[in-house]
Amino acid sequence: MVTIKDIAKKSGYSIGTVSRVLNNRADVSEEARKKIKAVIEKENYYPNTNAQGLKQNQGNAIAAIVVGRGNIFFADLLEKIEVELRDKGEEILVSYIDEKTDQVQEALKLIASFKPKGILFLGGSLHAFKQSFSKISLPSVLLTNDAKNLGFANLSSVTTNDTEGARKGMQYLLDKGHRKIGIIGGSMDHSGAIDLRVKSCLQICEEYGIDFDIESQYIETRYSMKDGYEGTLKLLKNHSDISAIFAQSDSVAVGVLRALKDIQKEVPNDVSVIGYDGISFVEYTIPRLATIQQNTSLLAKRGVEILLLRLNYPYEAEYEYIPFHLIEGESVKEKK
Repeated sequence: MVTIKDIAKKSGYSIGTVSRVLNNRADVSEEARKKIKAVIEKENYYPNTNAQGLKQNQGNAIAAIVVGRGNIFFADLLEKIEVELRDKGEEILVSYIDEKTDQVQEALKLIASFKPKGILFLGGSLHAFKQSFSKISLPSVLLTNDAKNLGFANLSSVTTNDTEGARKGMQYLLDKGHRKIGIIGGSMDHSGAIDLRVKSCLQICEEYGIDFDIESQYIETRYSMKDGYEGTLKLLKNHSDISAIFAQSDSVAVGVLRALKDIQKEVPNDVSVIGYDGISFVEYTIPRLATIQQNTSLLAKRGVEILLLRLNYPYEAEYEYIPFHLIEGESVKEKK
């Protein structure tokens, strides 16, 4: 795990200067601030406010590894997890990593440094688990992805059925008469949940006899508003006749809405938009976002319950699907 000492060494500044940058102090030159922030970003360093206390109380915390720093869905899920753990008298150590970072390797670093008693993984690549999770013996729960086929007795999972959820979203657009649809968000480079969503969308297009060019109608992005914005511009540059966009997270969808506004495309009259997650803030977007809603309260509750149970009875993994439902919102209109 990267420490503040590492950032100081790599940037060429003192630990004190790095600390002032991390705390947004004014008494730092712009040159130093830029150099230190560049190193922080490159090294994926995020200071953990729990770390000092956990060093003194090793072995008593639950580690939560959050894949993606701009994904509001995980922020909402993590908040509910923290409440569940607090109510049960448990401590939590949170580590945020980039979507391209191997979450199992991050877990191994946390185990070496803090010796947590269990791990919650919020998202990530199934490929990483297949490659190296066998090195982890702690009870663990994977949230928002299905661990059933991985075969690890100490790795449970709680997830929405992403295949069916994505199919529901795509079917909704097709039922509204849309045939030229773009998909924005996630990566096709690994075997995580996003692959299931995209594959499900492609499958239903094939069933309808609709041509879908994966090279130009699908835009790979991180789960962030910024990437959703930039992905929209790229998508419409490829296909100016897109009539609907399926954003693979609500964070991405907000970026999509802003991009369409900036290029004077009206939602839903010109382009319909649907997201995925159903976080509460979509009730306040203009227009209100159509989305596939996951139940973060139930995901958090069951994830924590299963992990705490497995701390005492670690010999059998559990796998659960959490129901989803379509929120129609105001951002999808029938194609005339």
